[in-house]
This record gives sequence, C-alpha cells and structure tokens, in this order.
Amino acid sequence: MMVSTPTLTDRCLKMSLSTLALDLLVRKRCWLLVALAALLSCGCHTVWALPQGAPETVCDTMLPFHAGGSVLPENSVSPFSIETSSSVVGQGQTLRIDVTGVPAGLSFGGFMIQARNRNPPYQIVGQFSPSRDGTVKLMNCENSVNNSATHSNAGPKPQVSIDWQSPVDFLGQVVFNATVAQSYNQFWVGIPSNPVQVVRRDVSSAAPLPTSSSPNNYNNNNNFNYASTRSPYVPPSFVAPNAVAASEDSFYDGCGQSKNCFGFPNGCVATKSCTSVSAVTVRGDIYEFELRSGKGTNAAYVALGLSDDGKMGEDLTTECVPENGRINLYSSYTSANPYSAVRVNVPQNSARLLNASLVDGVIYCKVQREPLTVVQGRSFDLRNGAYHMLVASGSGLKENSVGYHDIGRLPSGSPINLAVVQDVGGSSQLLVRLHGAFMIAAWIGTTSLGIIFARYFKQTWVGSQTCGKDQWFAWHRMLMVTTWTLTVVAYILIWVELKRAVWHAHSITGLITVILCFIQPIGALFRPGPNDKKRPYFNWGHWLGGNLAHILAIVAIFFSVKLPKAELPEWMDWILVGFVVFHVLVHLIFSIYLCINHWQISGIASDRQQSQRINTFQMGDMSHHQQHAMRNGMSMERKMDAPYAALRKGLLGVYSVVLILFVVVLILLVALAPIEKLFE
Repeated sequence: MMVSTPTLTDRCLKMSLSTLALDLLVRKRCWLLVALAALLSCGCHTVWALPQGAPETVCDTMLPFHAGGSVLPENSVSPFSIETSSSVVGQGQTLRIDVTGVPAGLSFGGFMIQARNRNPPYQIVGQFSPSRDGTVKLMNCENSVNNSATHSNAGPKPQVSIDWQSPVDFLGQVVFNATVAQSYNQFWVGIPSNPVQVVRRDVSSAAPLPTSSSPNNYNNNNNFNYASTRSPYVPPSFVAPNAVAASEDSFYDGCGQSKNCFGFPNGCVATKSCTSVSAVTVRGDIYEFELRSGKGTNAAYVALGLSDDGKMGEDLTTECVPENGRINLYSSYTSANPYSAVRVNVPQNSARLLNASLVDGVIYCKVQREPLTVVQGRSFDLRNGAYHMLVASGSGLKENSVGYHDIGRLPSGSPINLAVVQDVGGSSQLLVRLHGAFMIAAWIGTTSLGIIFARYFKQTWVGSQTCGKDQWFAWHRMLMVTTWTLTVVAYILIWVELKRAVWHAHSITGLITVILCFIQPIGALFRPGPNDKKRPYFNWGHWLGGNLAHILAIVAIFFSVKLPKAELPEWMDWILVGFVVFHVLVHLIFSIYLCINHWQISGIASDRQQSQRINTFQMGDMSHHQQHAMRNGMSMERKMDAPYAALRKGLLGVYSVVLILFVVVLILLVALAPIEKLFE
C-alpha cells in the first residue's frame, strides 16, 4: 500500500484554510462582542428614569441629569399632556391632575410636576396629596412640604392621577408644569397645563365651571372663560374641615400621656379649645414640635419659644409662617428691649419641617429640632435644660420677622424638661387681673364720682363740714386720693409682671394717664389762695388735667379689651359704651340744674338791686345776709343750698348705685377672664 506524501501545494492549502477558519472565528467573536455591546446599550436606554423619582436638587429647573447632563430634553411637541379636573378652584379646595399620553395609552416612566403662580414671582403654590396606589412620591421644594410630586418607581405607566390642594392665602392663576420621561434619553421639560383660577371659596361654589378641557381656556380678549358642564372633582377621602367635630380633634391625642401639650387660653388643652396650641414629643434624641393656630383667628403665624424665665427676650423661637401659598419654617432669637424676633445669625438648619398644612386659615406644622442649638453664644440644650414653653400667635408680619402677638401669648407656669411628660399649665395672671381691677375701680368708679362732687355740689350741704372742710371738698379729696393710690399700685403691679416696657395703644394712653394723675395732687398742694390773681389759671389747669386724665383712662380701658393677655370678651366694649352714655347723660342733667340755679340767683340779685334804687327806705328792713347778697351779686349762694338741692341729692344717689354696678360687673369680667369658660 502506498501512502502518498503531501505536496507543498497541499500543505499551503491547509495552512490557508486554517488561517481562514481562525480569521472567521475571530470575526465571529468580534461580531458577538459588538452585538452584546449593542444589546447592553439598548438595555441601558430602556431604563425609563431614576428608579426612586427626581431628586430635590432639581426643584428649580425640573431638568433630569441623565448621563451627567449630556442628555438634553426634546425640542419637539410633547406627546404628553397635563389635564386638570377643573379650571376654577376655591381656596383650600382640591383638584385632580392627570398626566396622560397623546394618544391615550402612550406609556412613560418618570415625571415631576409642580404648580406655580402664573405671575411673578412664579413661586410654587399648593400641596399634593399622596396617591392611594403608591405611584407618586411627594417632594419638599423651597423649604415647604409636599409642594411637588414625582414618580416612586420607574415602571411604565399610561397615566398618573394626583390630588392637589390649592393654598388658602392665594388668589390668582396657577399653571401646572411637568417633566415627563418616555425613556432615558427622551424626555420633555416644562409641559404646561391650562391655567387654573384660584378664587375665594364662597365664589367657587357659585361660579360656573369651564367647558370640557380645551387647549385654551381664554377668549380673544384674554378673559377667563368660566363656562363648563364638568363637575368639580372631590377626592373620595376628602372630608370638609367643618365636618370634623371638636371632640375628634386628633391633635390632642396623647396630651399628658405621650407628649407635652400647652396652649392658650390657660386650661384649653383639657377642653380641646385652644386659640393656639403646641405639643412636644420626645423619642430619644428626636424632639418633635407641633404647632397649630386656632380657627377663625386670621393668624399670620404661630410660634413656640423656649424661655428661661417665661418672659419675651433671649428665647429660641420656632415660627411657622404661611407665605406665598406654603408654610415656611423659621428659627429666631427674641430680644426684650426693644422687643423683636431676629432670624439673622440664627442657624436655620437646626430645625427641619416634617409636615405642614393651611386649611381654612388654620396653620399647622410639625418640626424636628436638634437637641442642642447655639445662638449668639448661648446654648439651648433640650436634653439637660428646663424651659418655659411660650406659645404666641399674631395677625401681622414684619419684614424678615413676625409681628406683635396680638392674637395671644402665654408662657407655661414653670420651666420643664421637655422629655418628662406632664400636664403643663400657664403662668399666673394674678398681677394682670389686679392691675385691671384697680384701674377700673379708680377711673370708672372713684374718679367719675369725685368729678361729680367737685363740679355740681359746691352749693349743697352748705354749712356742713368734715374735718374742717366743706362736704363736697372732703368727698372730692377722699375719692381722688383713692384714685391716685389705686393707679400707682396698679402701675407698679404691671411693671412687676412685664419687667419691661411694651408699647401699644393701651400702654401709651395708660402712661399719659398715670403721669397726669401723679402730678394732679402735687399741683393742688401749691394752689394759690382764693383771692390770688393766679387762682383762675390754677382752676383751669386743674380742671383740664383732671378731665384729660379721666378721658384718656377710659380710652385706655377700651384698648385693653383687645389685649390678648387680658382675655376679655369683645362684648365688654358695649358695657363700657353703656357707662359712657350714662355718665354723659348724668352730667347733662346736672349741668341743666346748674344753669337754672345760675339764672335764678342772678335774677334775684338783679331784682333786689333794682328794688334798692327805687325803694331805698326798704334797706333798713333787710337782713344782713340779703344786703350782702345785693352788694355782691351771687355771693349769697355760698351761704345756703342752691335751689333743687333735693333733686341733686336724689340723682347723686341713683348715679352712685348704677356706677357701683358698672364697676362690679367690669371687675368681675377682669377677675374671671376668660369669662366664656364659665358658660362652657
């Protein structure tokens, strides 16, 4: 058998085939690698969006940062639309917003949506509600809560529906702006909805609603079109705030058991009827503060101060302030003289807003504060320190600060460690009550009666004296000394309570009254003699000072009714008006008697002088007093009671009884304030 030997040609052919096979194998592997790379690349691009939604760092731009920002948004018309359930909504009411594809069924993965004011400063307004299916994640932008929304997962979705609540303190037009991502490298930014008009709540219920969702809700004159056949949307879980009974108020749940609660007026936590209230919950090193204003108070802010002494000044304060349709959180540091709440140089990152709402004018916020905060070199150590809780609320704001706490303010009666749960009571109001009672007794009671004696009873009880003085003067002096004493004591009491000057209408008019009252008896010590030529000037000055002090004092009492610390009912104004009317009416009657007396005495003197000229022989038959009266005109009135003395005495008795009733009622209102709690 012969074995053939491979020739050179055969060897070369085999080598060529081997080389070709190796080359094909290498090329095949390269194509596999390319295909795999393409597949991986395609797989990457089919990831819809960030799996946990948009980060809060893009609140301003709403621009996805895909691939480090190298992927730009689409410039074409968006295949997605933002539709609202109505184009008119009342303050505090709810809308449904739908993010849908065009045509319907077109899926998307990620989105972000906000409602902004259509006019400058274009701020974010309103709040979104959590979705029941869990597809929506709420965001906190611009130091507010739940005012933006994004996706909670990146899975495909044909439509997303979100509930949005309009702000209570905003009127105007809002536009919903959205970013929608169809894929990783394909997204549209700034997709607008049709404008939505936010109107007063009472107007929204009566205003006709817009027609079916059209691309433009404006006519040619840019006037808003309210005509509609589509009913307003109300989410199934929505409950009108008015329908919630006071007894079901969950804010007070756990008070005195798991959290410290404190509010004003004092004792309101037990009855769940606080005008403003706070609560502190402590879990380890987590300190959560809740603040809420009262319904119908028109509060512009609600605040809680942590104070060493229960007085305003050098306190760490947490403020919840509605601004531009959202609740903002501020930390401030109060100063006593002059009073102010300063936010500058106060670390704003020592507290963060957890939750907030503004419904029917009621401010609510939940805040977590750091256990240790250092402000201007002073440490507020919540773990180891004890502080007065100081709740305050007001109806006005200042630039970069809250206004005066005209709605109310109350410090706790004693400093507490916030981690120790207990029943927290307010500080004693005894000095305030005594101040008010003394001032009412002095200026409604003794001053009013003292002026009556001095003005209308100089010719009554003639010849009767007390301690060597005429009756009218003895009573006048006793009553005015009582006024002076009560006023000085009341002024000292309020200074002991406040420990600083507080300037408002009541304090200013009250201070002027106290000054006039103080100098009146001093001036009386230096009055000129009866025949001194300067005596008329003293009489006019003494009369003017006394009456001016009396008028200002009554005005100051009117101002005190509005003071939150006084806790007086508004209808007390009508009692004061009744006193003023009664007092003026009695003065008018006494003045008429005085004029009649003057005319009669002047007529008697004139007749007798004429008789003296005609019948001079009758002079010898006249008594000494009658002759003296004819020579000196009205000087006879000093020797006997003026006419109608009995009527004057009777009217004085009626005036005194009614005056005492006014004083007693007003003092009871002050001492038992707030009087409404007795009726409850």
